Amino acid sequence: MEISYKWLQEYIELPELPEVVGKILTGTGLEVEGVEKIDAIPGGLEGVVIGEVLTCSRHPDADKLSLTTVDVGAEQPLPIVCGAPNVAAGQKVIVALVGATLHPSSGEPFQIKKAKIRGAASEGMICAEDEIGLGASHAGIMVLDTDLPNGTPAARYFNLEADYQIAIGLTPNRIDAASHFGTARDLKAVLNRPLTMPSVDGFSVDNQDRTLNVRVDDVVACPRYTGLTISGLTVQESPDWLKQRLLSIGLNPINNVVDVTNFVCHDLGQPLHAFDADKIAGNEIIVQTLPEGTPFVTLDGVERKLTATDLMICDAEKPMCIAGVFGGQNSGVTSHTTSIFLESAYFSPASVRKTAQHHGLKTDASFRFERGTDPNMPVFALKRAALLIQDVAGGVVSSDITDLYPTPIDPFRVQVRYKNIDRLIGIQIDRTEIHRILSALDIEADEVNAESFIAVVPAYRVDVTREADVIEEILRIYGLDNVPLSVHLAADTLSEFPKVDPNQWQSRVGQLLAANGFYEILTLSLTRPAYNDAIRSTLTGADVTLLNPLSEELSVMRQSLLFSSLETLVYNINRRQKDLKTFEFGKIYSQTQSEDGSTKYVEKMRLSLALVGNQEAESWQQKAQSVAYHDLATSVQRVLNLFRIKQIDTQPADPSLFQYGLTYLVNKKPLVSLGLVQPKLAKLVDLKQPVFYADFDWNALLKLANSKSRYEEVPRFPEVRRDLSLVLDKAVTFEQIRRLAHQTERKLLRSINVFDVYEGENLGSGKKSYSVSFTLQDPTQTLTDATIDKTMQRLISGFERELSAVIRK
Repeated sequence: MEISYKWLQEYIELPELPEVVGKILTGTGLEVEGVEKIDAIPGGLEGVVIGEVLTCSRHPDADKLSLTTVDVGAEQPLPIVCGAPNVAAGQKVIVALVGATLHPSSGEPFQIKKAKIRGAASEGMICAEDEIGLGASHAGIMVLDTDLPNGTPAARYFNLEADYQIAIGLTPNRIDAASHFGTARDLKAVLNRPLTMPSVDGFSVDNQDRTLNVRVDDVVACPRYTGLTISGLTVQESPDWLKQRLLSIGLNPINNVVDVTNFVCHDLGQPLHAFDADKIAGNEIIVQTLPEGTPFVTLDGVERKLTATDLMICDAEKPMCIAGVFGGQNSGVTSHTTSIFLESAYFSPASVRKTAQHHGLKTDASFRFERGTDPNMPVFALKRAALLIQDVAGGVVSSDITDLYPTPIDPFRVQVRYKNIDRLIGIQIDRTEIHRILSALDIEADEVNAESFIAVVPAYRVDVTREADVIEEILRIYGLDNVPLSVHLAADTLSEFPKVDPNQWQSRVGQLLAANGFYEILTLSLTRPAYNDAIRSTLTGADVTLLNPLSEELSVMRQSLLFSSLETLVYNINRRQKDLKTFEFGKIYSQTQSEDGSTKYVEKMRLSLALVGNQEAESWQQKAQSVAYHDLATSVQRVLNLFRIKQIDTQPADPSLFQYGLTYLVNKKPLVSLGLVQPKLAKLVDLKQPVFYADFDWNALLKLANSKSRYEEVPRFPEVRRDLSLVLDKAVTFEQIRRLAHQTERKLLRSINVFDVYEGENLGSGKKSYSVSFTLQDPTQTLTDATIDKTMQRLISGFERELSAVIRK
C-alpha cells in the first residue's frame, strides 16, 4: 500500500521528515518498506528559484540579447545574458542556477553551466514556461506577481514541492489503516496530536428531481447501502491537484468523476462506485443475487458466468455491477455522462471474498471490502465525494441520501484486566497512559474499576476482538522499544535455535542417496504379526496391536523397516525391475511396561537402505556384476561422512538378521547395522535373491550431527607408505588390526588399509594372511628413514605380542 506524505499532512501536523515518519509507522506495526521521492514534474524544479532583475541593458554585440544582473538571494547578484524580448529591470522572474538540470516541455533535459555569450559572462538562465516544463509558451520569460523573497525555490511558488511515497507492507489484519485517514489515526495516537478531518458541512441536497428507488434483497451480504444522485455534471479531465494526489500513490487519472471515487477510497478507506444514471433502467436499484450461470460483462470486457451467491447491483432489467468487486461495461461513467448515481456501501467481507476469489478479480474495492471496512463510514464518504464531484465536475445533488441500514453493527465489547496488561507487556504502564492510548485509538473504556474495564472497540477494528488484541494495541502505541530488557537477560534468553534440524538433515541425506542411484520409498507402518515374530529375539518391546484391524495382514505396527523394504523389492522384482537400490525414512513402534504397570508407547525414527540385483546394467563394455557387501558399506560410509563421523568401532552384526555383516558403534552405542539379510527372512516375503540391508538409528545419528565445517592446512610434508604381510589366526579380524595399530601409533599413523587376503595350505591349518598398508605422516617435518623404521618396528612388536602375528618376508 502506498501513502503520500503530503496527503498525510492534510490530516495531521507532520514536521518530521518522511524517513522519520516511516520509522514511527513501523514502530506501530505498519511496516514501512521504503520511502521514495516523487517530483510533481520531472526534475522537481530543483536548482530553480525566484529572482529579481536589478539591471537590464542591451548587449553591445547582439541586438536581440540583454545583459542583466539578477538578485537570487545570494551575496552578489548574478550576471545573466537573456534573449527574451520582454525582460526588464524590476521584474520578478524564474532563474535556473548553475548546475540545475531543466526538463523542457519538448526536447531533452539540459544542464545550466557558466558560459560566455558574445564575450559576456552568464551565470544562470532566466526561464520561459516551456523551458521548465510548465507550459508550451516560448514567447518570453515568465514574469511573476509575488512578494516572496528572492531565492525562494520556484517549486514552492508553483506549489510543486516534491512529495514522498511511503510504501507500507500492510498485514491482512490491519485493513483499518488502508487509507490516509487510517494511517493518520495511528500517527495521532503515537504522536498525541489532533486530526483535522475534511469538512462535509457544505453538503446539501439541491432538489429531488432524480430520486431512485433502492431495494436490498440480501441484507446479510449487504448490511448497509447508501447512495444519492448528482445531475448536470460535466465529465472531463481532473484538475492538477487531484491528478497529482492519485499519481503520488501510483494511480493513473481517468476522469474527474472516477478520480474522485478513487481519491475518496484511498483518502477514507471507503470504496465508492459511480453509475451513469441515464443507463439505470426503471429508475430502480436492486441489490440481489442472480441465477447460477447468468452472464455478465465487466469493465475489462470479459464475460463472466455468475454464481448463485454473487451479490449484484442491478437495475429493473439487468445487472450493472458485481457488488464490492468490479463494475459492468455498460453502466459506468463516460465522457457523455451528465448524471450519476453515487453508491457507498458496507458489504459482507465473506461475500466479497468468495466472489472475488471465484472470478479471480482483485481490485482496490475488493481488497478493502473482503477484509472489513468501517460500517459507519458510508454516509460521511458519500457526502465527501459529492462535494468533491461538485467542485471538479459541477452539478447539483438531485436526491436525498438513501441509507438502508436495518441492523446497525455494534462495537465489540472486550473485558480487559489490568493484571493481564502488566503480565503480557512485561511492565506496569500507568493506568492513565493506558486509557489515553485507547482513547486515541477510538477505543472507549466502560465499567472501569480497580481490577478491569470493558473496552468498547469500534466496528472498523475487525482485528481487535479479544483481550490480548486490546493489550497488543496498547503495546504497539506505547512502543515496544520503551519496554526495558530484563537485568537478568542472557544471550540464550533472546532466542533458541535448534542445533540440529531433523528435516534439513533428512533432506540432505535423501539428496545424497538419490544422487548415488537410490530411490526413496514410503511404506505402511502396519504389518503382519509374523514379521515381528520372525525377529523377536532382536526386539526390546512388545508389539503395538490394533484394536480394530482391517485384516490379519495389517494388525500390528512394525518394529523394523526390514520387511517393508523387502516387500517393496519383491513388488518391483515381480515386474521385472531386478536391479534396485532403495532407502526409506520411517518410524518403528513398540510398547513397554512401566514400573507402575502403565503402558508406555515408543516411536523411533529409522533410516534403511536396501540393495538387490546388479550394480549396473549389462552392456557391451562390461558384464553384469552383482551387488556386494562393500557396495552397501560404501553407501553407509557416505552417509556417515555427511555427518562427519569418523571415529567408529565395529562388531559382528546380529546373526538373527544378517548372514554376515557389521554393526558400527559410536561411544559403544549401535549406530547402524549392515550386511546380507538372512535368507530365511527374505523367504517370508517370497524373495529369493540376496539382499544387502542397512538399518540406521536416525535419532542417534542426529545427535552426532555437526553442522560446523572444519578446515585444516594442506600438509606441507609428504606422507609415506609401508606394507606388511601378517599371518594370523582366522579368528582375528581386520578391525582388531586397525584398532591395535592406532593404539600403538597415535601421532604418525594416518590410515591403514588391507589390500589382499590369502588363505592356503602352506600357511598352516586355521591361518590366513593379511597384506596391510600403513600411511605415515608428520605435519611438522619430513619423516626420516630412522623414524619410519622405528615406527614400523613398534607396530610389528605390537602385532606379534597381542595377535600372535608372524611377519611374512
